[in-house]
Amino acid sequence: MKFGEWDVVSCLAGRFGLDGGAMFGVVPRTMWARTLPPDEFNRVPMVMRILIVRGHGRTIVVDVGAGAGHSDKSKQIYAFEETDHLLDVIRAAGVDPTAVTDVMLTHLHFDHGAGIVEPHDGGWRLLFPKATHHVQRSQWEQAFHPNPRDRASYYEERFRALEQQGVLVLHDGPWSLAPGFDLLVFNGHTPGQQLPHIHGGGQGLFFCGDLIPTHHHIPTPYIMSYDLYPVTVMEEKAALLERAHAEGWVLLFEHDAHVESCRIQRDGKRFTAADVVASQPGPVAPGRP
Repeated sequence: MKFGEWDVVSCLAGRFGLDGGAMFGVVPRTMWARTLPPDEFNRVPMVMRILIVRGHGRTIVVDVGAGAGHSDKSKQIYAFEETDHLLDVIRAAGVDPTAVTDVMLTHLHFDHGAGIVEPHDGGWRLLFPKATHHVQRSQWEQAFHPNPRDRASYYEERFRALEQQGVLVLHDGPWSLAPGFDLLVFNGHTPGQQLPHIHGGGQGLFFCGDLIPTHHHIPTPYIMSYDLYPVTVMEEKAALLERAHAEGWVLLFEHDAHVESCRIQRDGKRFTAADVVASQPGPVAPGRP
């Protein structure tokens, strides 16, 4: 995909499963299970989709998935698959990992940020030690001072390597990395979730992160139990969808196992998916079963 001076490739940093009830909050199971059937443990299929973006002399990775080194308990709960081959995935996309200049972390929940490191000599080693890693300051503070509700979402020991190696830059509010690469900030799911709006040549792409994790979550009331501030999420989503519709953006979904992206159309008082691009089947890394 090309948006102005930016080349964008999406690929998978792994697959996992999350409780369907948690993913859809107050929406009854009889409604969401019709289009997204859960497994015997009530988990719905999810992916960890990342972006590789090149332009303006930069090579940017947006989010990194869950990475490797999970406990047996976590593996059992989340059914992780193919989470430890991120560098292979990036090479398969035609990018040298050592050329990555920036890692854009939308937020630090484990399925978005834990893959910044890999196990090494009893500790953790950065996957992109030469890259600048960008995080919102309010999200960084949340990660190290979580509340009881979201404590399990953060793997704090992995993020300390960013400070220790001097590759962390904290931001306060919306900002731009370069012309056509803007970071919009949302605070309903978690404080300081920064999501890229990549645009140029009259075209725009919005990486939905956990504001709209799948195309099933386009309807305003469809929000997750993981969201710390549900009403704020609905307000943020409604405003974002209005803008995306008015400007014809492509919405790219970070967690949708079946739909990679779409535009939206107005159907009466609500928005629905249009111009749907299906998620590509097959392995996340070459040569993997």
